[in-house]
Amino acid sequence: MAGKNQHVTPHPDGGWQVKGAGNKKATARTPTQAEAINIAKDIAKNQSSEVVIHDRKGRIRDKDSYGNDPCPPKDTKY
Repeated sequence: MAGKNQHVTPHPDGGWQVKGAGNKKATARTPTQAEAINIAKDIAKNQSSEVVIHDRKGRIRDKDSYGNDPCPPKDTKY
């Protein structure tokens, strides 16, 4: 069973946050998006879930799967 997807979103008070899907509170808060992405990746790898990266306006800009993806991507980004 996969864990909750981890969302990297802007924090209302500045900086960035990592929140599990459906959670009210942030798991982590960082000054930079890159730091938040690294934390979210570690959690997602541990939980076999996805990282969903949002831009400053809250729109999804990227996703990375660390679970048992039935349709693995064919991109060569990483």
